[in-house]
Amino acid sequence: MRAPRTSGQCRWRRFLRSEDGGAAIEFALISTPLFMLLFGILEISRAYWVQGALSYSVEQAARCASIDTTTCGTATQIKAFASNKSGVLFDPSIFSSSNAACGRLVTGSYPFTFSIPFLANNVNLTARACYPA
Repeated sequence: MRAPRTSGQCRWRRFLRSEDGGAAIEFALISTPLFMLLFGILEISRAYWVQGALSYSVEQAARCASIDTTTCGTATQIKAFASNKSGVLFDPSIFSSSNAACGRLVTGSYPFTFSIPFLANNVNLTARACYPA
């Protein structure tokens, strides 16, 4: 014969058979990879945006150096022009300009840091543009 069940045993068995809260547990298990994927997509998108801004600023600075020598006559003016055209507030020191066989060459190099927790990677974004003089 079995021993009579106590109310504590019944509660314990009922708790083990209960399916309440299953969705919360499943969400807890899947939320970490989901948020990592989401933040990774956002950071990669931000890197592409910064690369586009860098490319645009060197293209416009090379064009200005070739066409408008009053605004972009010196290397300092070209760097400042590129920094102002970027929209990202790049420091002018990341740009350089020179005369090349293709015309006025402007290059930019920006160290991009991903803001993903537990993943501290740096990528050096570069862009160059040459406009005939």
